[in-house]
Amino acid sequence: MENKKLQQLQKHLERARAELWMFYEISNLMRITLKLNEVLYIILTCVTSHEGLGFNRAMLFLVNERKRTLEGKMGIGPDTAEEADKIWKKIEAEKTTLGDLVRASKHLAKRKSGRLDKLVKSIKIPLKESAGILALTVLESMTFEITTDEVSKKVKDPICSLLKTEHFVTVPLRAKEKTIGLILVDNLFTKEPITKDDIRILTMFANQAGLAIENSHLYEKTVSLSHSDSLTNLINHGRFQYLLSKEIKRASRIKKPVSLIMIDIDNFKKLNDTFGHPAGDEVLVTLSKLFKKTCRSADIVARYGGEEFAIVLPDTHKESAWGLAERLRQAVEDTFFSGEKILPHKKLTISLGLASYPYDAKNKDKLILKADAALYQAKAAGKNRTHLYSQGMEQKTAG
Repeated sequence: MENKKLQQLQKHLERARAELWMFYEISNLMRITLKLNEVLYIILTCVTSHEGLGFNRAMLFLVNERKRTLEGKMGIGPDTAEEADKIWKKIEAEKTTLGDLVRASKHLAKRKSGRLDKLVKSIKIPLKESAGILALTVLESMTFEITTDEVSKKVKDPICSLLKTEHFVTVPLRAKEKTIGLILVDNLFTKEPITKDDIRILTMFANQAGLAIENSHLYEKTVSLSHSDSLTNLINHGRFQYLLSKEIKRASRIKKPVSLIMIDIDNFKKLNDTFGHPAGDEVLVTLSKLFKKTCRSADIVARYGGEEFAIVLPDTHKESAWGLAERLRQAVEDTFFSGEKILPHKKLTISLGLASYPYDAKNKDKLILKADAALYQAKAAGKNRTHLYSQGMEQKTAG
């Protein structure tokens, strides 16, 4: 009897030791990166790897607080039983470790999405009780265990049907006393039962994963703020320089043009001197919103400095860019600004200069220089107008 108890105790100790070692390994792996997509990949790899939690499939959903929805972010798992068998045999033959699988997160950009991943990313669920088990997992911040045929038959959830999952578990992801999402797991191919021990370990892991995701969100928010102008929320001068350089390299590779519009607010100093900096700041904020609204989603709108703005237009010829520049100019002229009656024409206006790669310049610095030269000519010609760069403008500017 004593020997039996000793053996059971030994077994429990070995299992506890194995679990602690696994969590130690997972904890180290989740510190590899702070980039959200890589963090999510690591989390789901740990959930599905045989050296990790060992589920067949894992899907991760995060809360979009602004839209009050639950959005699918990533799914990892085979698409068919045949594919599952092939993958697991390969991992076993190559003795692939959890660390090897996780380090593949560095190659996410090259990783081809499977059907499950695409399906998960297409799912958006309203956060209300009638929306089903996934929404309830977040709203109630509780685990749902659908692990028997009897319970499964009672569940009428369209999302679960879409995911072709019958026996599954959903666990909330928590961070700072709030639920930020959930993980859904199943054993679709092996049909292995999900045990109470499996759920206990998964719940412990989810708490760790929630904190990793929250840290990633904080990191990405910090990075975003470092790239943004604090007043207008547009990208700042440094980020503009980087993105313009990147767009020109891309344009060179795919043989496409890039146009650059430089913008200056006409007579801004007079407005600022008369009404003070708060009034000037209000103008800058209003213009920023107007520029973002008028431009395409692919265009890069930046505060260049002071009362100057810059707009990068990828894949855009000079003629098309001129049309956008004129729409911007007209939109500003048509907008009412407090205090504009003191300005020369009783209206706030902007002047714009435009140049294009590769026609006017072959690199970033020269493109900025030539768009700036065109802007100077627009100011010199009477303001409230758009000028395209033409040869010789730099000499006129210097003169």
